Amino acid sequence: MTKQVSADDIISQARKYKEDREKNYREKALKLYPWVCGRCTREFTHANLSELTVHHRNHDHDDNPEDGSNWELLCIYCHDNEHSRYEEQVRYGVQNSAEAEDHGGDATFSPFADLKGMMKK
Repeated sequence: MTKQVSADDIISQARKYKEDREKNYREKALKLYPWVCGRCTREFTHANLSELTVHHRNHDHDDNPEDGSNWELLCIYCHDNEHSRYEEQVRYGVQNSAEAEDHGGDATFSPFADLKGMMKK
């Protein structure tokens, strides 16, 4: 008889694997690099070190060379921005926000266009 594995068990195992993997390369990256965000140059101390993340330059979280050549330290804000830009590039083929604007990304709806008229009512 086989044991049924629940979705909660699978999620729990995946989270543990991710945490173990991150712990390994995070510790190495923090020893290799100065505690400074590679984009905004914000400096970190032990007090706020949890806000400094390890970004994989090629976006492959399993590519962790010992020399750290696939890593850069980014603050949580710059890291989120980097992943948003990457997702945009993957989905739409857009390299940067200037390119996105060239592709007709301007909004045309203005919810407050007739605010004065609405206020009179």
